[in-house]
Amino acid sequence: MSVKTIDIEIFGRFLKVHCPNNNGQELQEAANNLNKRLNELKNKTGVSNTEQLVFITALNICHELILEKKNTEKSFNNLNEKMLSLKDSITHVLKSN
Repeated sequence: MSVKTIDIEIFGRFLKVHCPNNNGQELQEAANNLNKRLNELKNKTGVSNTEQLVFITALNICHELILEKKNTEKSFNNLNEKMLSLKDSITHVLKSN
């Protein structure tokens, strides 16, 4: 897999980041999302300390990720239960014929 270096801007700071050739767009979208979140938090809280804003935003993102993983797991478990129930129903119908 070939890697390229792209320039991204996060909260007024420019960074050179290595990424696979086909992931540059996604990385730029992630940087844009992070910038949006940092600016929203800055406007909402009035905090101007960049480091504090970055840590709070990182905590918020981690919290969202944890919730999403739990929701995904719950959805997977519900789907699995429904599939097992359907399998049992089909087996029952086939045996009774």
